[in-house]
Amino acid sequence: MKAAAVPNRGILPGFGLTLGITIFYLSLVVLIPISALLFNSTGLTWGKFAEVATDPRVIASYKVSFLTAGAAALVDAVLGLLLAWVLVRYDFPGKNIFDSLVDLPFALPTAVAGVALTSIYAKTGWMGSWLAQLGIEVAFTPLGIIIALMFIGIPFVVRTLQPVLQELEADVEEAAATLGSGRVRTFFSVILPQLAPPLVTGFALAFARGIGEYGSVVFISGNMPLKTEIAPLLIMSKLERFDYAGATAVAIILLLISFLLLLGTNLLQRWIRKNAG
Repeated sequence: MKAAAVPNRGILPGFGLTLGITIFYLSLVVLIPISALLFNSTGLTWGKFAEVATDPRVIASYKVSFLTAGAAALVDAVLGLLLAWVLVRYDFPGKNIFDSLVDLPFALPTAVAGVALTSIYAKTGWMGSWLAQLGIEVAFTPLGIIIALMFIGIPFVVRTLQPVLQELEADVEEAAATLGSGRVRTFFSVILPQLAPPLVTGFALAFARGIGEYGSVVFISGNMPLKTEIAPLLIMSKLERFDYAGATAVAIILLLISFLLLLGTNLLQRWIRKNAG
């Protein structure tokens, strides 16, 4: 006689209960606040929405937010890959300290980071005075915004890449070298295809964080309309003037553009995984 099959019971409860808890938590934290933003738009008519959407100041703030966030995320993708590679593949004195410093932007209040970066990169600051002699202005320019967003976005790239780098087998690289492949070709043909999905994920996380960042940017940007004013700051300005309808319109447009960009990034990530696999 065959022994009775033992049911495969996991540590967590069944699918129905865990799915219900997941949907409830997601609705409470994400879906309900977004729904409140869309449906509780007092005084926001289609005419008001079109007026706000086509306002030159609003369009300029979107350009500043998305262009600086994209540039910062691209730089973080390159530097984050290099930093993660060094932390995983090499041993050196103080490695644990450097590894801990990567998470500093997570723990440091963004306003403190903004004040520190402004004092360093202002014309009278330590780095700013030296760069001013070269004709490079950082504080109160889009370049300053990019540096601030690089600071708060680098942990997303590094922490996304580190687990994948730790699981990469060195035997594949040695086999490529044995077959006569150089370092550059080995990197682009063997290593990079495996790192592409997490690299795109890290880029998307840094980019999304940069779009909505406020604290670290508000000081170093200078907040000049049509030049260095970011969309989150414009929302705060409208709220301070009790223009709730205008603030809601800016937030809805920012939400829609961010969703479309993140959707495109996720589709790109799926395409890379499919082709790499």
